[in-house]
Amino acid sequence: MRYQLFSVLFASTVVSAAETYDYIVVGSGPGGGPLAANLARAGYSTLLIEAGGDEGSNPTYADIGNFIESSNDEATRWDFWVKHSEDPARELKFKHTTWDTGDGTFYIGNDPPEGAKHLGIQYPRAAVLGGCAMHNAGVCSLPQDSDWNHVVNSTGDKSWEAPNWRKILKTIEKNDYLPAGNPAHGYNGWLSTATQDGAWTQNDNSSGVRILKKFTQLIGQDPSAASTLINNDILGDYPNKDQISSLYSMATHSDSKGKRSSPNNYVRATLADPAKYPLTLKLHTLATKVLFSNTSAGMAHAPPRAIGVEIMTGPSLYKADPKHVPGTKGPITQVYANKEVIISGGAFNSPQLLKLSGIGPKEELAKFGIPLVKDLPGVGENLGDNYEGSIMALSTQPLNVGLTTAIFRTANAANKNRNIYTWCGGFSFEGFWPGYPTDYGPNQWECAFVHIGPKSQAGTVKLVSADPQDVPDINFRFFENHGNQDLLEIVAAANLAREAWAAAASPAAPFQELHPCPGPLGKSPNCTDQDQADYFKLQAYSHHATSSCSIGADDDPLAVLDSKFRVRGVNGLRVVDASAFPVVPGAFPSLPTMMLSQKATESILEDAKS
Repeated sequence: MRYQLFSVLFASTVVSAAETYDYIVVGSGPGGGPLAANLARAGYSTLLIEAGGDEGSNPTYADIGNFIESSNDEATRWDFWVKHSEDPARELKFKHTTWDTGDGTFYIGNDPPEGAKHLGIQYPRAAVLGGCAMHNAGVCSLPQDSDWNHVVNSTGDKSWEAPNWRKILKTIEKNDYLPAGNPAHGYNGWLSTATQDGAWTQNDNSSGVRILKKFTQLIGQDPSAASTLINNDILGDYPNKDQISSLYSMATHSDSKGKRSSPNNYVRATLADPAKYPLTLKLHTLATKVLFSNTSAGMAHAPPRAIGVEIMTGPSLYKADPKHVPGTKGPITQVYANKEVIISGGAFNSPQLLKLSGIGPKEELAKFGIPLVKDLPGVGENLGDNYEGSIMALSTQPLNVGLTTAIFRTANAANKNRNIYTWCGGFSFEGFWPGYPTDYGPNQWECAFVHIGPKSQAGTVKLVSADPQDVPDINFRFFENHGNQDLLEIVAAANLAREAWAAAASPAAPFQELHPCPGPLGKSPNCTDQDQADYFKLQAYSHHATSSCSIGADDDPLAVLDSKFRVRGVNGLRVVDASAFPVVPGAFPSLPTMMLSQKATESILEDAKS
């Protein structure tokens, strides 16, 4: 059974060309969904456009523990097939590379059947009300202060200074894990946050606790305090927090009952009071281009102004949708904005929509016959992501413990800040492919790593045609700049985890490592730092794409946006989503993007009053 929010607002209804709102927001994910709700709550008529449907009442999405099922679900999944490099031979060595067999099934691996078509590396996105915040694991962490201050240093806008972002967190947060009154947190916002139970750490005789204590020692903390440290507030406000290596309690955007909290909830709550909040939602609606006028306020030679959006209506119109039927199109109409158009399609679709609308590198647009509105070479450039990897093993018997979550600095880090976020436990996560993950049975044991502060943001999002239903070409160009440094930092994290696991003792030990050094734990002859770096260079994965429409300085030729999210060289157009970050924000971008949405709300409302 499908769970849908049936409404007269469904985009299957053909609209009049004169349909006009104050604001149009394209995309309902962590950037666009909260922004649209905020603008409506401020009294402005707002249209929110979403290419997918609504699964907010579906337990597969509403229960955050079902994130594996939701991210695999064809009901909302968009499959982007990305590359990690320009080297075809290297791409074929990714062990979860995916092939279309031609009979409706996928082959995963490096020995495909004859005639199979190579697709690439799966990068699932969610076409659904709430965006990728509806199919992720909901992990919440904050960027490093230097990530926020990067914008201050490049643009001079002091409103981006790190302390101001604590106020924004408190505005949107509804903390569900600490007593009311904690000055670091908010309790009246729309986004619930909850944490994990650390009671399992009280059993000093378990192999899992022995590993935990050794891990605690290796990151520079007192092992006897491990059961206390594991309850540390990962979203807390500490002096010099970015330099503190410690255990933490993993936080998620969910409530204490395990119900997902996302932009979906906030948008639906806003729609529930139409008399008070003028928000209109169009589902199953694909934005095909932004519409512009040639002059602004009647003045000659003024920059082009965004005045609306062209839309195509119908389900599964975008070719990344596995349910898309080739040749299917929908009716095309226009909707208009009195004030502004805001693009919030994410790191892949926002640059694509800008380019389809005539904003981007002029040579690329000319190649596809797209009339140039503004030459912005940075659109689709600077694509970045956290590198992710893992060390996986099989224990002799199940450890039956909870998660160990830590943020720490490896000894070889490039600066004084922490550079690794890890979570360890009896699970399997090795990236994405159709039907992921591999289940290694009850004895599986893993530490998964997110590398913080990647040195290389050389990825690109490029058009393959002028057809808005086509999927762009996406290449992350992993490790292209300063790659060896990043690789060795990831290797150092794996070495630390391996050393901690050696403390397990019987009955869980000995461990049999599956990767990156197959064989008895710590005894593989091919486990040098270089051996492991070679492995991670081929097998690292990611799912935190950012920065493809990045904010930057006036004199930066690749800057797409100013510090108020305005697209440079045109009026009435902003981009508010993870593509706006100039650098990858910390370890997980979901919460930072929802904070970004609140920051954009304040900028837009301030401009509306001027």
